[in-house]
Amino acid sequence: MVKETGYYDLLGVKPYATMEEIKRAYRRLALRYHPDKNPSEGERFKQISQAYEVLSDPSKRSLYDRGGERAMKEGGTAGRGGFGPPMDIFDLFFGGGGRAQGPRVERRGKTAVHLLTVTLEDLYNGATRKLSLQKNVLCRSCGGRGGREGLDVRCPKCHGSGMEVIVHQLGPNMVHHIQAMCSQCQGQGEWVRPLDRCLTCNGRKVIREKKILTVHLDKGMADRQKITFHQEGDQAPGFEPGDIVIVLDQKPHPVFQRSGSDLIVRREVPLVDALCGCKQVIRTLDNRRLLVSSRPGCVIKPGDIRCIPNEGMPVYRSPSQKGRLVIHFEVKFPEPGWLPPHQLRQFQSFFPRHEEVMATEDMEEVELREYFPQPDFSSRRFQSEIYHEGDFEDPLRHNVQCQTS
Repeated sequence: MVKETGYYDLLGVKPYATMEEIKRAYRRLALRYHPDKNPSEGERFKQISQAYEVLSDPSKRSLYDRGGERAMKEGGTAGRGGFGPPMDIFDLFFGGGGRAQGPRVERRGKTAVHLLTVTLEDLYNGATRKLSLQKNVLCRSCGGRGGREGLDVRCPKCHGSGMEVIVHQLGPNMVHHIQAMCSQCQGQGEWVRPLDRCLTCNGRKVIREKKILTVHLDKGMADRQKITFHQEGDQAPGFEPGDIVIVLDQKPHPVFQRSGSDLIVRREVPLVDALCGCKQVIRTLDNRRLLVSSRPGCVIKPGDIRCIPNEGMPVYRSPSQKGRLVIHFEVKFPEPGWLPPHQLRQFQSFFPRHEEVMATEDMEEVELREYFPQPDFSSRRFQSEIYHEGDFEDPLRHNVQCQTS
């Protein structure tokens, strides 16, 4: 039973708060009342630091819970002459400062990674998505202890060490000791009798809870880009919560392809437009209509590439800047017989004159025809004639015996 709650009240936590809850509360208050940031709250910061110094030490906290602040002044810190100087905020965050400390090992939970499917329109315009997850949280009924308040949860078999010593009698005067994981608490160091276990979590200390994450997609974000939610992962007693990392997974777009900050689109134009100038309408990812035109007489050849500046993807964190809209042109030629033979000469007159090839007696005149792939039967016959070792047996190798003299 806790005699006084003054130090807990200073940090704004419950008497059964875990070490992680006490640490987070001190961080929040220290940032708010540190003298460097708030010079008028120096006394308040000193009180908060003293409370944390006691509650962050298990032995001091136990003494304070039994006898309160009076017990701390009379016996708890007599050997040190009272409290030390207020803990500096950098001591907590970086483990340094003027106070000699041992190496700090921060126990953190695992990082959970989740894929979030997005469209190219989401990355172009920006969007807000909701992601529903299941995660472990400390049981609120027992405060993450696994049992009722004030219950000693130390394993009675290993006394909280998580290890037990197994004795093997090897002979009348020979004993072998083996250290192994405690069979009762499975190395956890804590164990609660079934009758004393929390009814909500059944002694597991954590429960499963639904978590809704709001994911903000900024304009210009990329496929496979990561968005980190710090300390939003699974909770566990004695551990800092891990992170949740959201990885964006962009679906293929039916019209546009992305290359960095450029958007690529493929367009087919008829031969007459490729020769005389064309006009086409392209609908953008933010639902605008662009009228794309080429100058008359500016010929578009098959495979030509043109671009429109500042109509590509927004640049990440600089959305007022955009890349290019890159257009790959393919020229559609007319089908055979599209023009009557008697009009071909007239059509040719519109093009620059070229040297006409005249037939001579030493030439053989042939005609072009359409090409269709055909199976290569000769290759199959050739493969069947290849010799493979083992296909034939050597008759001389049978019925041969060794002769001895």
